[in-house]
Amino acid sequence: MGADAGQQGPDPGSRLCGGQYTGGPVSTLIATEVDAEFYRPCAGIMLVNPEGRVWVGERDDFPGAWQMPQGGIDAGEEPRAAALRELSEETSVSNVAFLAEAPDWLKYDLPPELSGQAWKGRWRGQMQKWFAFRHLGDDAEIDVRGVESPEFGRWRWVGLGELPRVIVDFKRPVYEALVEIFQPHIV
Repeated sequence: MGADAGQQGPDPGSRLCGGQYTGGPVSTLIATEVDAEFYRPCAGIMLVNPEGRVWVGERDDFPGAWQMPQGGIDAGEEPRAAALRELSEETSVSNVAFLAEAPDWLKYDLPPELSGQAWKGRWRGQMQKWFAFRHLGDDAEIDVRGVESPEFGRWRWVGLGELPRVIVDFKRPVYEALVEIFQPHIV
């Protein structure tokens, strides 16, 4: 994405209507069957604590890049199962309750400086199925360093409205859409 509306975020008037995005650049985030050839299938989790704050981790390989847990879907794996697996693999968290599922697959493109490096250049970006879960445990359960393959060095809870502002630019439009999608289930 260049210096287009994708980096600026959705139009303020853009809203969900019957599970579909209407108007504004957010509509370009919805993945289609055609996208499956070019975008890596991935599952993501918005983990929410009892106060309604959202978990984000800072990536080890990109200092300053914060994101929610996400990762690839294995062959034959259901997206929700993949999301829970990724949550456990990345944070050690398993004590959760389902809140909501995003109605559509959302996608993002990698920036040019990463597109040839990530996934050996195979994918343009990721198409993601997102889920929201409530964290039922306490913060002591969260261990980003004691997992088999640590991806995060630090983590924190952020307010739902703050979430898109702390996310790396190229993923920000997806996170703005997720705030809109999941807000009714969190607050």
